[in-house]
Amino acid sequence: MQVKQTEIPDLLVIEPQVFGDERGYFYESYNEKAWLEKTGIAEHFVQDNHSRSAKNILRGLHYQIKQPQGKLVRVVVGEVFDVVVDLRKSSTTFGQWVGIHLTAENKRQLWIPVGFAHGFLVLSEYAEFLYKTTNYYAPQYERTLLWNDPDLAIAWPIQTEPILSAKDNAGKLLRDAEVYP
Repeated sequence: MQVKQTEIPDLLVIEPQVFGDERGYFYESYNEKAWLEKTGIAEHFVQDNHSRSAKNILRGLHYQIKQPQGKLVRVVVGEVFDVVVDLRKSSTTFGQWVGIHLTAENKRQLWIPVGFAHGFLVLSEYAEFLYKTTNYYAPQYERTLLWNDPDLAIAWPIQTEPILSAKDNAGKLLRDAEVYP
């Protein structure tokens, strides 16, 4: 696998080695030994999540203020625009965001360490999104940033209003949100 840093160095794009022929393909989506050797990150994953969403659904931007989660995310069907916002007040990249296209075809994964809000917009007819987490889901600690906060100015690739849950529609502006130290 290849590991590439993004504009925010702690966010990593993982590109697996894919073996394919006329029958299809095979790749290791996660190998703890290779992960540690290539990234130097010794996180333990405790939960796997799988979601399916239709086109123009935007999920996020979510984070847990207590019991924070590191996430390793990927798409197995379709395409999403995945967005991560740095919420670490002490970071030189606080308030900055990174967006990356994750697709079933490119098989890229994104490592999101603790301290970031995360969300995605479905660009294909539907998408299936998988993520491994380093901590358990704790709804009492979940927080949501407003997807269209003008101070963040995220360049979501959508021409219409996205489809949001009530929770995501009620997200907070970064200036009013709880953040990490």
